[in-house]
Amino acid sequence: MDFVSARIITSDITRLVAFYERATGASATWANEDFAELRTRSATLAIGSTRTVPLFAPGAARPADNHSVVLEFLVDDVDTAYENLSAFVDDFVNEPTTMPWGNRALLFRDPDGNLINFFTPVTPPAIEKFHGRLG
Repeated sequence: MDFVSARIITSDITRLVAFYERATGASATWANEDFAELRTRSATLAIGSTRTVPLFAPGAARPADNHSVVLEFLVDDVDTAYENLSAFVDDFVNEPTTMPWGNRALLFRDPDGNLINFFTPVTPPAIEKFHGRLG
């Protein structure tokens, strides 16, 4: 088994895809007007419009209603990312903070309120854990 993606359901797919393109620097690949993907080296963030929900089961997912999942992105320098994001992110949960497990982390919310963590490993064990995945 291989974990390949996470999907966000949104009522404004154009806005959310543009936000993630700007935040990550990745370009989205659109399958159609209701589904796009942003691919990184290790995973894919899929974004689907509410029009896709009935294909699974009516009411199976609700947009802008996430209270438990954090989307995490490994970045080269979280402090630089914070400076860049400050130009367009409206909701920072914290500023870059070094966590007890060795990552310097920045938490913020996307336009739908989903929680995002940009982080950079800064201690030797954290750096070793993500060896080869930065840069």
